[in-house]
Amino acid sequence: MNAANSLALDIKNVSHSYGQRQALDNVSLSIEQGEFCGLLGLNGAGKTTLFSLITRLFDNSSGHVMVMGHDVRRFPKQAMEQLGVVFQSRTLDPELSVLQNLTYHASLHGMPGRFARERAMQELGRVALSDRAHEKVRSLSGGQMRRIEIARALLHQPNLLLLDEPTVGLDVGARRDIISHVRRLVDEDGLAVLWATHLMEEIAQDDRVVVLHEGNVLASGLCRQIVADNSADDLKAAFNSLAGLNQSSAENEAA
Repeated sequence: MNAANSLALDIKNVSHSYGQRQALDNVSLSIEQGEFCGLLGLNGAGKTTLFSLITRLFDNSSGHVMVMGHDVRRFPKQAMEQLGVVFQSRTLDPELSVLQNLTYHASLHGMPGRFARERAMQELGRVALSDRAHEKVRSLSGGQMRRIEIARALLHQPNLLLLDEPTVGLDVGARRDIISHVRRLVDEDGLAVLWATHLMEEIAQDDRVVVLHEGNVLASGLCRQIVADNSADDLKAAFNSLAGLNQSSAENEAA
């Protein structure tokens, strides 16, 4: 297997603007198959714009975006078949049951009804929510909804999972459960994950991390190496150094 074929996600020299505002400037990053990668940036850094380009909500007019070797512009169907996504905004229908939400999504991937229900129950079991399958989504907590969105994203068994600020607004326990579940998916299933967050405590020392600030990649590598390269005590201090921020301004931008 050559290096190109080992990449679950390969982004090279991608830029994007909203009118006169440059949201992304010549961004490049890659994720190996079976790798957890944190995309770290404050609100407005360009994380959601990058996700929109990967998922074809926006069209990249520069550079290229490859998912499992498929160019998302030239071969969008093949690329999207390999991709699961959990967006920052809630996207479940609260008036449908958990199972109805999942089987509807499965139908969009062309899954026949019986197989869709089987896959839905399998994934609900993995997030410990199979007993809530016939309840309406509106009866669930925020953390439970997130776990269902992860289950839904994996119905078609993709090789790459994108999560955009998946723990925002959740309590400490729910955040811990979601992070642990996603890390198990990487370790046990060999899933590649791009985890976008502004919460630096969600990044482990041995994680690969891409630091995105004001549309620019400031650093990419193992978390501990980025900390060491910036002579910092921790990732927060390294980030502040890279972005030219002091602690109070960083906290204000993340709020």
